[in-house]
Amino acid sequence: MGLAGIEDDHVKLIMIGGKGGVGKTTCAAAIALKLAMDKRKVLVISSDPAPSLSDIFEKEVGDREVRIHDQYELYALEVSSEIILKRWKKRFGPEIYDVVSSFADVDYDFVDYIGSAPGIEEEYMLNFIMELVEGKTYDVVVWDTAPAGHTLRLLKLPELFLSHMEAATKFYMNIYSYLEKIKEAVKLNESKKTLLEIIANWESLAERIVAFIRNPMMVKYLIVTIPEALGVKLTERVICELEDNQLKVENIIINNVVKDSDCEFHRIRRTMQSHYINLLENTYKGKNLMVLYCAPYEIKGVERIMEVSRSLFP
Repeated sequence: MGLAGIEDDHVKLIMIGGKGGVGKTTCAAAIALKLAMDKRKVLVISSDPAPSLSDIFEKEVGDREVRIHDQYELYALEVSSEIILKRWKKRFGPEIYDVVSSFADVDYDFVDYIGSAPGIEEEYMLNFIMELVEGKTYDVVVWDTAPAGHTLRLLKLPELFLSHMEAATKFYMNIYSYLEKIKEAVKLNESKKTLLEIIANWESLAERIVAFIRNPMMVKYLIVTIPEALGVKLTERVICELEDNQLKVENIIINNVVKDSDCEFHRIRRTMQSHYINLLENTYKGKNLMVLYCAPYEIKGVERIMEVSRSLFP
């Protein structure tokens, strides 16, 4: 049995989460390669602050989509916070500046200040992913997310973002009320409507993103962990947070498991790991758990990644 639901044609986004260092990128690459081998056009994208798609594919991957394999339609992309905020600024910066500068003497740097508000980076990262999916350039997007803490913060939307929008509205209305007293009402009336429309558009966008990421037919969530105390504890936290946000996790990959305990070191380690594997199996009986055994070599290059794919999709 392979990963549940991952190969379904209606799945358009696969999100892979977990703590740092558990093998998320390896699993993302292996899943993306398998789907590409099944004649689907696939984009694997990393938003990890220290992306490693370039290392694992042994091919330079940056902020532009790069084809990984000549035979299969597999593409890769690495996206940083700086790139996301740059895209946000390009899209929203001019209209924000036009509105605010119509009633206040501000430099264009004010747009950077707005862009640093809580939730905006997370909101626009999700928007970027949603646009990739909705653009239909790719049959499926496999998202190697940042380590768990960042991903959980990202999924706190809409609370962070919408609360910021509410505060921004109040802030704007206070400024408008003050400036109205100095008889700039005609010019400001136009600006008032424009800024409130911008805020309303952002709120609408946030709500649309939330509906998108909560669509269980199109979006699948997969957690990668290791059979150790910290990995198991963080897995519990991530799954609770996701499911509290109406995001169901169907698959858990337990990585770096010792297969052959042929020496004292490996016997001790295998005993320790067995305890945590049993704990995971008992805790998540309704989910699909898969074991990935520890490889004796680095997983680098398409041939090695293909071996991981075969383990995940036997």
